[in-house]
Amino acid sequence: MSLAGLDVSRETLERLKIYEALLNKWNPAINLVAKSTLADAWQRHIVDSAQIYALADDGAGHWADLGSGGGFPGMVIAILAAEKLTPKWVSLVESDTRKCTFLRTVARETGIDVTIVNARIEESPPLQANVLSARALADLTTLLSFCDQHLSASGQALFLKGASWQKELEEAQRSWRFEHQVVTSKTDDGPAILRISGVSRV
Repeated sequence: MSLAGLDVSRETLERLKIYEALLNKWNPAINLVAKSTLADAWQRHIVDSAQIYALADDGAGHWADLGSGGGFPGMVIAILAAEKLTPKWVSLVESDTRKCTFLRTVARETGIDVTIVNARIEESPPLQANVLSARALADLTTLLSFCDQHLSASGQALFLKGASWQKELEEAQRSWRFEHQVVTSKTDDGPAILRISGVSRV
């Protein structure tokens, strides 16, 4: 079965459907995603998150998702990792305690082994992640400062960005050096995924 171009098992799809059901159940109470996107949550959130999985280098040890919120893309990555056996370890960093409770519920109900860090990104000890991801979290300049803190020297970042990604890229290049690749989103026209490595301050 296919998900964002990935071959996945029936068990993985079932886990993702459990996740989608929990999202619908919890969202009215703690606003995990915009209410207007719930009707199309599979495409808008799950498939959108899954598309970045194949962009990571093979054999990543530690994947850390920053500002996970409702778990996009990090929880989707953790569910895929359970089948694909890579990355070996997924961390979700989220400062909102209620959202962390939701993420722990998803992990329990789907049988996924994932580390949930209930802390502000700036206050977390360095994660030394091989892959860092974030979606709808902050502008690129801010995200690069998180890379400086949490990304291993040889690691890469995968950031899902909206239609203004080009402007953010130009602004970030004023204060940061980095290599980047722009990957067109499979789920929407305009947004892009920025694949970034070699981050250092100007």
